[in-house]
Amino acid sequence: MTAVESRPVGALGVVPAPRRTPRQLMSGLVALTKPRIIELLLVTTVPTMFLAEGGVPPLGLVLATLVGGSLAAGSANTLNCYLDRDIDMVMHRTERRPLATGVVRPGEALVWGTLLGLASVAWLAAAVNVLSAVLAVAAILFYVCVYTIGLKRRTPQNIVWGGAAGCMPVLIGWAAVTGGLSWAAVVLFGVIFFWTPPHYWPLSLRFRDDYAAAGVPMLPVVAEPGEVARRVVAYSWVMVATSLLLWPVADTTPVYAVVAVLLGAAFLREAHALLRRASRTSDGGAASMVALAPMRLFHWSITYLTLLFVAVAIDPLLPF
Repeated sequence: MTAVESRPVGALGVVPAPRRTPRQLMSGLVALTKPRIIELLLVTTVPTMFLAEGGVPPLGLVLATLVGGSLAAGSANTLNCYLDRDIDMVMHRTERRPLATGVVRPGEALVWGTLLGLASVAWLAAAVNVLSAVLAVAAILFYVCVYTIGLKRRTPQNIVWGGAAGCMPVLIGWAAVTGGLSWAAVVLFGVIFFWTPPHYWPLSLRFRDDYAAAGVPMLPVVAEPGEVARRVVAYSWVMVATSLLLWPVADTTPVYAVVAVLLGAAFLREAHALLRRASRTSDGGAASMVALAPMRLFHWSITYLTLLFVAVAIDPLLPF
C-alpha cells in the first residue's frame, strides 16, 4: 500500500491536517531542514576553514559560519520539501516527511524556509562577510530553482548538475576565512561535485521503484544497473584524481596525498565491486537489487568524504 493509498487525500492533492501540538509542529519544521544532510555539509565546511587559515581559524568565526551555513542549508532543504511534497507522498522513502503526513502545512513550510534563508543571509553578512552571504544566496537559489524546479523532474542528469549546490559550503568556508576564493577552494568544490553522483546514484538504485512511481527520471529509472554502475565508476575516478590535485594546488603535505590515495583506492574498489555485481544483474527487480547491494557504496561514500576532509583539516596542523 502506498502513502497515497494509506491516507485520504483531498481533491487538490493535499493531506488533511492532523491534530498536532506545538511541539509536534516545531519538530516537523526542524525535520524539514534535513539535519542529517546539514551535518554532512558542515563536515566539509570546517576543514576547509582550517586549510584556508593554514591552521586553526578563530573559534568565533567558525561558529558564526556554521550557524549561517546551517540556516542556509535548512532553508534550501525546507523549500525543496515544499516543492516536492507531491512526490514525497508517493515515495515510501519520504512518505513520513512532515508535509506528506500533514504535520506541517504547505504555507507554514514556505514561510519557514523563506525566513531561514533571510536569516542566513543577514547573519553571514553581519557576522562573517558579504561574500559568504552572497554565496549562501547562490546556493539556496541554485538548489531550489535550478535543481528542484528546473532539473529534478526533467532529466537524469539532475543530480549531476544539481549537486553543485552541495559544493557551496566549501566556498562559503573559504570565503569566511580569506574574504575571497582561490584555486584550492575550487578543487575542494570539484571533489564534492564529482563525489555527488557516485554517492547518490547507489541510493537511487536502491529506491528505483519509488522514483519511477513518482515520475522522477533519476538515472537508475531510465538506465540499466550496469550503465548506472559504469557511470559511478567513471565519476569515482575523476573524483579521486581531483582530490589529488589539492596536493600541488594547496601545497599540502605528503600526508594528505597518502591519505587521499588510500581512501581513493578504497572508494574505487567499492565502485568497481558495484560494477561487477551489476554485470551479473539481469534486471532492476527486487531480487536483483538485493544482489546488487548498492547501499554499500552509498554508506562508504559518506565515510570517504568525512575522512578525506578530516585529512584536509589536520594537514595544516602538521609540523612539516
